[in-house]
Order: sequence, then C-alpha cells, then structure tokens
Amino acid sequence: MVRTPATRWATAAAAAALALAGLTACSSDDGGSAVPGGGPAGGKEDLAAAAPVAASLPAGSTMEKIKKRGELIVGGSLDAPLLSQQNPATKQVEGLDADFGRLLAKYIIGKPNVKIVNSASETREALLSNGTVDVVFQTYSITPERAKQVAFAGPYYSSGLVIATKKGETGIATPADLKGKTVIAGANTPAIPAIKKAAPDAKIVTFGSDPECVQALKQGRGQAYVQDEALLLATAKQDPTIQIQGKPFTSDPYGIGLKHGDAQMKTFVNDWLKQIQASGLWAKTWKNSIGTVVQGEAPQPPALGSAPGSE
Repeated sequence: MVRTPATRWATAAAAAALALAGLTACSSDDGGSAVPGGGPAGGKEDLAAAAPVAASLPAGSTMEKIKKRGELIVGGSLDAPLLSQQNPATKQVEGLDADFGRLLAKYIIGKPNVKIVNSASETREALLSNGTVDVVFQTYSITPERAKQVAFAGPYYSSGLVIATKKGETGIATPADLKGKTVIAGANTPAIPAIKKAAPDAKIVTFGSDPECVQALKQGRGQAYVQDEALLLATAKQDPTIQIQGKPFTSDPYGIGLKHGDAQMKTFVNDWLKQIQASGLWAKTWKNSIGTVVQGEAPQPPALGSAPGSE
C-alpha cells in the first residue's frame, strides 16, 4: 500500500526504536524525496503553500498561545503507513494525519511547524488533559465514551474495521467467522468491542501498536487481526504474506482530539476543516496519502458533528 522500496518492517523498526528512546519528531514543509506513507516528492510543500491562514486569533485563546510558541504540538504516530509514518532517512513524518497536522499549524501560526509527540492509544487522553499536546491526529475514532474525557473536532475522515489474516487462510471471511478463533487487536481500540459483538466467544489478544499486532499475526499468535482499513491496506500492500478478508464491517469516524472543555478551540478547528473541505485542499491531502494506493477520486468528507461524541 505504501510506495517505498524498503519493507514496512525496516521502517517500523526504526520508528519503534525512536519511540522507545522517548523521542519526538519535528516536521515542517521542507521535504524532499518520496517517503513512506506520503505522496510524491514535494507533495507536502504544495499542500502547505495552498493552505489558508486564519485572519485573526482571539486574545488569550489556545490558538494565540500556540502561535506565540511557534509550533503546534501534535499527539501522533511515527509508524502508521499512509497516516503518520517517519522516514528513517529524512526524519520527516508523512501521511494523512501528519499532513492535516501541518495544515492546521499553518492555519494557526502561518507556517506548518509541527512537533509530533509519539503517543499510544492508552496515553492520548492524558496527553491532552495535562497539556502535553495541543491536538491529537492519530486515527482517533470518536466514541461517546472517549468524548467524556476529550473534545472532538470533526469527524475529518471515516474508515472502518476489517479483518486481516495470513495469506491463504480459509474460513475467515466475515466477522461471524471469528467465532472460536484467537483474534488480535490493538490495546484500547474500537476493535475490541467490535470483535466481542461479532464473535462473543473469540479469544482476544492485544498488543500496543500496529506493527506489534502484525508481527503477532505473522508469528501465528492469532488467526486474524482486526484493525482499521486504512492501516491494513498499507500492511497488505507492502507485505504479500498478509491479506484482507472482505470489506469494513464498521464505520469509524476519526476526530481531532482536543482538550475537554475548550469550546473555542473546537469551533476554530471545525471552521478550519470547513475551509479546507470547501477549497478542495482536503481532497488533495487525501490524494497525497491514502489516495496514492486507493483507486478513484477522494471520498466525500464526513459531515462535521455527525458522529456521536462530536456534537
């Protein structure tokens, strides 16, 4: 799914090493060659050049504080192909979420200056509540339960859960076929309740990151892996030993995570989303990332506030 001569595992290993070292990744609009998870060389520079800048920022607002700081601090990933993946050679982070983060930074600051704090499913709420990050762009599925702890702008993209198996696996084509199987899922992800609903007697084993889950599947520690389609399309494209079974069986709207209670910031970010959708920049961002491997035109963005928990 990702256009790169290296294997996904080399890239993921480099990203994982950085994560274990507790490093953050800085990103701007000065890219170079084509990279894992992104579009062609210069793609993000073109996106940033076309990105709008807010005419004014309310005094004392979160946005004004971010502008004074000079960078937007984003909770995100370094190992998610097509979404937010770090190139070990250039250290640049590429993909849909990474690009949207840069465009939001441009809107607030006037420059696409972003600092990415590598976060996990279990830490996103804490990073927002304690002010470590300003926003989260990390395939952050909107749920009413999560909305009790964070605010969600958007949704800005909609995906869905699919089933992946090792190539040649038979007998697992639908969620019902997970009955009695050992199924791999990411810790603290919507895949867990979805598996329980589809196959209550399935044995669920969890791991902390997508690369760990894929490795577990390849090692036979589970017969299937349930994950977001955007991630699994990348995996299956790059690793011929993995295949996707069927179509998405859920609808998972992605939201931009914000600190709970900051209604001003939420309205501001939603206004930004309206602008980039209307201008066509949203579609160009999709084409620059997921659209490099998915055929056809960009999908229609989901309606803002349409997901329970994003109202």
